Amino acid sequence: MSKQGTAAVCQEISVTVCGDGKKEVLDGLKSYWGVRSESYSRQNVAEMNDWRRDVWRDMILEYAPEGESLKILDVGTGPGFFAMNLALAGHHVTAVDVTEEMLRHAEENAEAYGAQIRFLSYDGKHLPLESESFDLVVSRNVLWNMEDPEGALKEWKRVLRPGGRMVYFDANWYLYLFDKEQKKRHDAAHARYHELYPGIVHDQLGGKRAKYLENLARELPLSRKHRPEWDAEALRETDLELVALISNAGERVWEEWEKVHYEATPLFQICAEKKSRTQV
Repeated sequence: MSKQGTAAVCQEISVTVCGDGKKEVLDGLKSYWGVRSESYSRQNVAEMNDWRRDVWRDMILEYAPEGESLKILDVGTGPGFFAMNLALAGHHVTAVDVTEEMLRHAEENAEAYGAQIRFLSYDGKHLPLESESFDLVVSRNVLWNMEDPEGALKEWKRVLRPGGRMVYFDANWYLYLFDKEQKKRHDAAHARYHELYPGIVHDQLGGKRAKYLENLARELPLSRKHRPEWDAEALRETDLELVALISNAGERVWEEWEKVHYEATPLFQICAEKKSRTQV
């Protein structure tokens, strides 16, 4: 993307964050992830081409319901990493995202890898899918983006069949904006990262990109929550059974630089199950 194009989108994001109401923030997030779609797609392709592909797949399927050909929904698929990985493992995958640019990259990536996936656009709130139609719902770094995360969990539950499961990954990405102790840990981790890896540049927007996303994150409810404690309680209130909570999932799948960079925001993994009708 040209510098002019990048600047235009960044300006749009900064304006929308200053507006009133949730719609402006959601529009800002869509604009941000639209800009990020190309570089994020490159990251996903890199994961598909190295050891992380198998590890991510195993981390998901270890907690999936039994079955050789599951019906799986990937929420917030981005450029399609989870969707491709699971489709190539023999499962029937539907993938949704709110960002058209992400879906375009996902479709291109799926075609390149020969993965058969049904891609759908949705509004970030209401899944355009029938109730009780999936065995497994998966997501990665998605729930923190939601304006109504409790509502999102209810929607994921709705499309699961009784006995179906959800497996998702996330972190306390922006708690440091609201928690002083977390801010100290965050700053220390970043200082150590820049000391050990001074030559790594991860995206063309650099510090400006990070600042715009911070501004958006300030308006999102989960940025203020301590997780995964919040998740465990939210799942209970949604009448989902917590099967597993792995607080340091990144140790298994992150590269060494990621472990340093995100030391203060460890990746967690959650598996929850929708009760069967006999349990209700």
